Amino acid sequence: MNILLIAILFVAAYLIGSICTAVWLGKWYYGIDIRKHGSGNSGATNTFRVLGKKPGTIVMLIDIFKGWAATSLANVLLLFDAIPADNLIIFQLLMGMLAVVGHIFPVYERFKGGKGVATLLGMMLAIQPEAALVCIVIFVVVLLLSKYVSLGSMIAALAFPMLLLLHPHFHPDNPILIIFGFILFAIVVITHRKNINRLIAGEESKANITIGRKK
Repeated sequence: MNILLIAILFVAAYLIGSICTAVWLGKWYYGIDIRKHGSGNSGATNTFRVLGKKPGTIVMLIDIFKGWAATSLANVLLLFDAIPADNLIIFQLLMGMLAVVGHIFPVYERFKGGKGVATLLGMMLAIQPEAALVCIVIFVVVLLLSKYVSLGSMIAALAFPMLLLLHPHFHPDNPILIIFGFILFAIVVITHRKNINRLIAGEESKANITIGRKK
């Protein structure tokens, strides 16, 4: 193994995940810190809520791309024979995980970031696109029925490892993907713990996007 190249790409994956799309877009183009408005979260959902549909979509797509790009760096290791081919999935998971951690704890913004759901989706799209697309459908259905983004995110996150575990079409050759799926679901639950408390108390805000105006 090429330890130096692996270390460089690990750092790169974290730095890609640390790109604070919502914060930077809000500051540079709208003149506000997204973390001081709405839910105070620097993710796509709060961007939709505070700034509107167009900036929210931009943030969501870039955050998804962050996860996909960081996870895909593992292919560079394979290209340069830095890792054995049968270890590719492990390094995809590690690099994707680093991107998610970077999104939640971004070095550029004093380690105060978002919840990582969109970046996690990008990671899953890079590793198992078919199951990830099913999870997107599940998220949309739950969102339409409940109007809760947080609930849709958590159910979709759980659906990913469950699909891998129970559905023959998605069952991976390497069971480590299933294990990581449940770990990532746990991360989504942890980052949504305040939402869970509000859901239980009946105080969680339902999806109600307000179109913001550029300053």
